[in-house]
Amino acid sequence: MIQRRKIHRFRLDDTGTEYPVRFKEDVLAAEEPLEIRINGNPFAVTMRTPGEDFDLVAGFLVSEGVVRHASELTSLRFCAGTREGEQTFNVVDAQLRPDVALPDTKRNVYTSSSCGICGTESIDAVRKTQHFDPSQDAVQIPLDALAGLPERLREAQAVFDKTGGVHAAGLFRVDGPGPELLCLREDVGRHNAVDKVVGWALREGLLPLRGTVLQVSGRASFELVQKAALAGIPVLSAVSAPSSLAADLAAETGVTLVGFNRGHSLNVYAGRERLARPRPAVSIPA
Repeated sequence: MIQRRKIHRFRLDDTGTEYPVRFKEDVLAAEEPLEIRINGNPFAVTMRTPGEDFDLVAGFLVSEGVVRHASELTSLRFCAGTREGEQTFNVVDAQLRPDVALPDTKRNVYTSSSCGICGTESIDAVRKTQHFDPSQDAVQIPLDALAGLPERLREAQAVFDKTGGVHAAGLFRVDGPGPELLCLREDVGRHNAVDKVVGWALREGLLPLRGTVLQVSGRASFELVQKAALAGIPVLSAVSAPSSLAADLAAETGVTLVGFNRGHSLNVYAGRERLARPRPAVSIPA
């Protein structure tokens, strides 16, 4: 998941004077293409951080509306790459149960690590039929527990500690005595990190993910709300801003959407009824 590179490091003082060049080694987050095949046929290529690739593919298939239960995905295996049959661990073939219908949407061959829906034919195609209904999840999330999730997520980010260059997604259960981290995944693509979490849950037979919170390290985009809804996750919390379309989709699908969760304050854009306030909240002037 990491690679080392030799670098030239420059430092400037307050007057703009250059200090002597130091030749060092830096640690970078790895980024490589992953080709996803379904029943041996090419389906999509995404840029990702290697690691938990089977979780990534499984979660991607959930996000595409292809599978909803672990039994529908019969096997995952690495295939030989295109370099004269060399095993690059960059091609994964997903075998589906014979009765599982293949998706109708058409994707471009390539999806970047910054966009989970690049190549989707239209916005209507993105609004896939939901297998699970987050709006029926009556979970109550203590406000103070929700506010503490970004710090819990950051404490568990091992790859970020080394590289400073990956996003993270953490799945929490907060209906017990304290927040419990069920799964954390890191990747150069924020949507990949979420797919890896959802894929882990699918392979563990945990879908739909009722009573959970998905905490992400970046912003809350349309595609992340979509992925949460398709996995039955009732609450999505982000440390940065949501988009207007993300807020619209959250309200439409019954997902509680939280943005700018910085530990001491947070904004709720949809689904406020799920947030329990064990003590009076302090009003912050607009």
